[in-house]
Amino acid sequence: MDKIFIDFLLKAKKSTYASADGDSKKTLDDGSKEFIFSEGEYVYRDRYFGSDSFAGEEIVFFNNKAIWAMNYCGCILEKTINEKDVYSFLKQALMDVREEAPFRGPVELVNGDYLYTSNAKGDVNSFVGVENIYLDKNKIYELNFHGGVVG
Repeated sequence: MDKIFIDFLLKAKKSTYASADGDSKKTLDDGSKEFIFSEGEYVYRDRYFGSDSFAGEEIVFFNNKAIWAMNYCGCILEKTINEKDVYSFLKQALMDVREEAPFRGPVELVNGDYLYTSNAKGDVNSFVGVENIYLDKNKIYELNFHGGVVG
């Protein structure tokens, strides 16, 4: 994929879930939640089910044809943790998505007692990875993701 695609993907990710407030997502008839971002011939869709455990898919279309996708599945592991705090920190990490690994957040981000890590293998064309959030060195959240070029 070229730099124009990568730039679009980064902008789309930062403009949807990562920067969303509680009311910006659309809830569909099947109970899923969806974010859509478009620019020029590109359209990005992020659709997921669930909350403290969830699964979803991001798809990028170019000229109405799917060209890239990422599936993800995650959960909060520690049910006594405040879900809003965890997802607020996660959004902070996702706002720091990088060109060299435009999947989730940075390799590592620390904020107070929270630590975010993302470990991915591959590149934008084909990849697999896992992200974790730790609170006071205890893992409280995990997400697995994979994807790449389709078409």
